[in-house]
Amino acid sequence: MSGKIKMNTPLVEMDGDEMTRVIWAWVKEILLDPFVELKTEYFDLGLPERERTKDGITTGAAEAIKQYGVGVKCATITPNEERVKEYNLTEMYKSPNGTIRALLDGTVFRAPILAKGVVPYIPTWKRPITIARHAYGDIYRNTESPCEIGAKAELVVTAPDGSEKRLSIYSFDGSGGVVQGVHNTDASIESFAHACMNYAASTKQDLWFAAKDTISKTYDRRFRDIFEGVFAAEYKEKFDEAGIAYSYTLIDDAIARVIRSKGGFIWACKNYDGDVMSDMVATAFGSLAMMTSVLVSPQGCYEYEAAHGTVQRHYYKHAGGEQTSTNSVATVFAWTGALKKRAELDTLPRLADFAAKVELAVLETIGAGLMTGDLYAISTLANKEQVNTETFLLEAAQRLHAYMR
Repeated sequence: MSGKIKMNTPLVEMDGDEMTRVIWAWVKEILLDPFVELKTEYFDLGLPERERTKDGITTGAAEAIKQYGVGVKCATITPNEERVKEYNLTEMYKSPNGTIRALLDGTVFRAPILAKGVVPYIPTWKRPITIARHAYGDIYRNTESPCEIGAKAELVVTAPDGSEKRLSIYSFDGSGGVVQGVHNTDASIESFAHACMNYAASTKQDLWFAAKDTISKTYDRRFRDIFEGVFAAEYKEKFDEAGIAYSYTLIDDAIARVIRSKGGFIWACKNYDGDVMSDMVATAFGSLAMMTSVLVSPQGCYEYEAAHGTVQRHYYKHAGGEQTSTNSVATVFAWTGALKKRAELDTLPRLADFAAKVELAVLETIGAGLMTGDLYAISTLANKEQVNTETFLLEAAQRLHAYMR
């Protein structure tokens, strides 16, 4: 190989928190920098910088993704009360993922990374199940309030002419409680439907959409009606030609069908359902750290990330000088996914080939029996060895160097 691989257009690089921030630096140093002249627009989304900028840095990163078309993001902390105290924050900032998803109005597609010796917990699953998560609204953009005894909560909708519709939610006569308001928009739901159906048509996989319209007769029913309208108007013929199907089912029935399935389909979920079910699918396939995640906007922007969190427990061990066996695969695949997309958009075959070889090196390292603790505990390989995070990356790098020669 003559010289490092060059990039034309930057990636938007979003650094993160805790153990995944440490892994982020190792992945770049060990796997990427030796081969690629990385060109990035860097945004530090770690909590200290979000505090310093009053979370303006997160909005800036989202706008940069709109500008450059492709971003790659490290896992970040969404602070709760304990985190506010730990990091001495002036406010409880919202989820960076939620902010970015809202600004891009995108859909998140998550699929398991399959490796030799890592067998799904569900015996019937033979092919990946892709979760399509609506990435706007619902509880991630909620308004909520505590309610004292004697309070009355109402839903008030003010029409453009100033007239009001008032609907009683609950009268807190015997006890205090809480109330929450959520919303969504027809435009965002339509974008979600188009994204799911385009993805299904391009990958030739059946598409399932699941909600709970028997209980949520207005909110969830709106999702179902829009999906069915978009499908009938624009996708039925495409699906018929591709030999695939679209179906709607209740979310509880969908779970039963998913467990009994062989996999190989796309499961479209509302925002919260997708958040939960993607973790369930990832874990059942092997590990949360073996899951790709890409946010796709209606304008054709892409943001790649690991589907898991910041691995707080391992970070405290690392900060205390202990070695950890933290799985880095999803972080590696976030980078390779972004590099592949950048290569596709900029017509850079060397970059695309390199990203594919990084993935191969990682998966063959696992297949050779070298893996982190989460996979070691479930691997069916006869000869296997648990290694720490850095050792795993170095072993993958040895294979990568051989491929690149």
